[in-house]
Amino acid sequence: MKLVLLVFLLMGFLNAQDTKQKVTLGLGPYFQTQPYKDTSTIVVPSPVIFFDNSLFYIRWSRAGVYFLGDKQEDFAWGLSLTVQPRPNGYSASDSPYLVGMDTRERTIEGGVAFSAKYKETYLEVMLLTDLLDRYNSWIVRTELGDKYELGDFTFYPSLVLLYQSNQFVNYYYGVKSNEVDTSIGRNFYQPKGGFQVGAQTYINYSITDNWSTLLNIRADKLTSEQVNSPLVADKYIYSGLVSLIYTFEY
Repeated sequence: MKLVLLVFLLMGFLNAQDTKQKVTLGLGPYFQTQPYKDTSTIVVPSPVIFFDNSLFYIRWSRAGVYFLGDKQEDFAWGLSLTVQPRPNGYSASDSPYLVGMDTRERTIEGGVAFSAKYKETYLEVMLLTDLLDRYNSWIVRTELGDKYELGDFTFYPSLVLLYQSNQFVNYYYGVKSNEVDTSIGRNFYQPKGGFQVGAQTYINYSITDNWSTLLNIRADKLTSEQVNSPLVADKYIYSGLVSLIYTFEY
């Protein structure tokens, strides 16, 4: 993944337009709760990169290359090839309740993204597939958001609608026949796909012209098929990031 991002970044700089480009760099702790029984919240350091030169972009942990689009003063749209990490997954050692379960691996997803922006309102739709053959299927992610300013604070709230296929949900929330343990209520379970909804916001606070803090807060509500899994103890997944960022032009 790191190599892919570095290659994309190099391509972006080599193909950058003559006009100045804005780049945001930062680092901070990322957290994500786990919906599984008796599991701990994931906390890891996360680099933060935001860059878009109308040919290539990086948006936090996702990267892409445009192959079609147009950009006007108030309206822009684009089609791109994109890749991103999928942080879902667990191992049997993550919880006493998961002992006897096969590991569910994290993966990298890739696909096609359509993005459109009118003034400060934006829409993005992505069709993604599992590049490492973990859940070996596809998902569709749609996000609609806007931008608001209040003094030195800038807010970027958005709603996220995620369609997850049968294979995706079954991989991360199902129980196979060889994983059944009736003594702890872990029965065979083969859930179906469905729509997962979420809401998030980025909050940026300017310290100087170049330095600012970035806070991300997100909540995702699991589908009924996911909640009914014998592995699950929570209806929601909460995640977020706190970072110090530096923005400059080149």
